[in-house]
Amino acid sequence: MSPRGVATPDVGERLFAAAERVIVRDGPGALTSRAVTTEAGCAKGLLHAHFAGLDAFVAELCLDRFARTATKARALSERVGQDTVAANLEAVALALLDSGGPAISGLAMTRPAATARIREALAAGAPGFESIQDAIVDYLVAEQGLGRVPAAVDPPTVALAVVGATHHLLMTGWPGAPDPRLSVTRLVGALVKG
Repeated sequence: MSPRGVATPDVGERLFAAAERVIVRDGPGALTSRAVTTEAGCAKGLLHAHFAGLDAFVAELCLDRFARTATKARALSERVGQDTVAANLEAVALALLDSGGPAISGLAMTRPAATARIREALAAGAPGFESIQDAIVDYLVAEQGLGRVPAAVDPPTVALAVVGATHHLLMTGWPGAPDPRLSVTRLVGALVKG
């Protein structure tokens, strides 16, 4: 536990990681400010000192995880010609499902104030599913240029299918549900073959 008056480094990420552990281990219903700070090993008031309440925290957690996945998707441009196209796309799609993604999304959907904050941020340009989709389109076009994706494959349609299916799995998953990773792998494989 950090002593009073001592700065806690990377407070947001420390709290986000703690929240993910609580959600994965105990389910979305167990997420409270106290559960997060206890899991993070920090002062009880730290979450409220950095976020305007639990709804704001949940919204920022979701937005942070979207931004991380969008960054990973944009990095696909550096993977052109490397590994397999399917493996590169799977890595991005599966990133949305990592770290309790379905449970975090489920939690956000049950908190109307958090959902409203997320929608506002996305409307204002925060990276989300659209950013991920755009990066996948650019990647697939580049791979088509190298002949690694058949000309018959329509990059915008594949990107929409990958992001849409992953979004569906993210929003309809729950703790204890079958692991959706195999479905994502099969989908990506089928789509990139044309």
